[in-house]
Amino acid sequence: MIPRRSLLALATAAPLAARAQPDWPGRPLRLVVPFAPGGSTDLMARRIAERLTRTLGQTMLVENRPGAGGVSGADFVARAPADGLTLLFGVTGTHGIAPSLNPGLPYQPLRDFAPVTLVVQAPLVLVVHPALPVHSVRDLIATAKAAPASITYGTPGNGTSMHLTGVMFDQAAGTQTIHVPYRGSAMALNDLVAGTLSCMWGDLLVVLPQLRAGTIRAIAVTSAARNPLLPEVPSVAEAGLPGFEALSWQGIFAPAGTPPAVVERLSAEIRAAIELPEIRDFFAAQGFLMGGTTPAAFTTMVGAEIAKWAKVVRDGGVTMQ
Repeated sequence: MIPRRSLLALATAAPLAARAQPDWPGRPLRLVVPFAPGGSTDLMARRIAERLTRTLGQTMLVENRPGAGGVSGADFVARAPADGLTLLFGVTGTHGIAPSLNPGLPYQPLRDFAPVTLVVQAPLVLVVHPALPVHSVRDLIATAKAAPASITYGTPGNGTSMHLTGVMFDQAAGTQTIHVPYRGSAMALNDLVAGTLSCMWGDLLVVLPQLRAGTIRAIAVTSAARNPLLPEVPSVAEAGLPGFEALSWQGIFAPAGTPPAVVERLSAEIRAAIELPEIRDFFAAQGFLMGGTTPAAFTTMVGAEIAKWAKVVRDGGVTMQ
């Protein structure tokens, strides 16, 4: 399917890009983060940009374009020239979940973008209030089945990966837990600590301080294997639901039509950057699973994520309302 650029633009851009490749990048680059400064995506982007500024011989600037859950920034890059100079730090929400939840989405992840490489993945942690007599996934399932609609879980909002992970859990376990959306993870976590909520599917970075303080209890992680930061906590799959896996991820995308040689060069440079000990060790210590994939492998992964979350949304009747 032809991206939104006109046929004329495509016809003229290809030979120009081909001639420009030997001297690429030739000009400063920008890496668009579709969220406000200060989050994990922004921090990772700045670490990578610093490294690529050195290795590419051109400044790579990080540009924050928040709005609409990341959609605004993603759409900006989808419309940018396909010259490899404007890139997007896309995430699960913008490229895995949004296509099935947002019928008016102004872009399509695999039509309007050229996936470059996966950068990191991160599991969610299923945490409960200590007063809840639940110490395992099997306990939670039994409690939820014994008293339908008695278990509540908080998330940072409708349509987030945390929300859909809860939906997927209900589908796999045959339970009916109650979703309670908040305006951000911090508010949901505060209510969990206060005992207002039963549980929460939370980012490891968000819940780790409270876990260490003993105000909440972890019963499972959503990665296929245990996380090194919580070696005593089993995966959901290990604890009773084989095959269950839900990871939030972040990766680099270029606009569709970017010359393959440029995409491959970017992929190689970014993969080398995230293998540097100062980058790899810093983010691994915060619970991230470092990625680094070829463009082809990342494209396959994004396609699988779109299909996976579309099924969860369809079977669960999930809407943004």
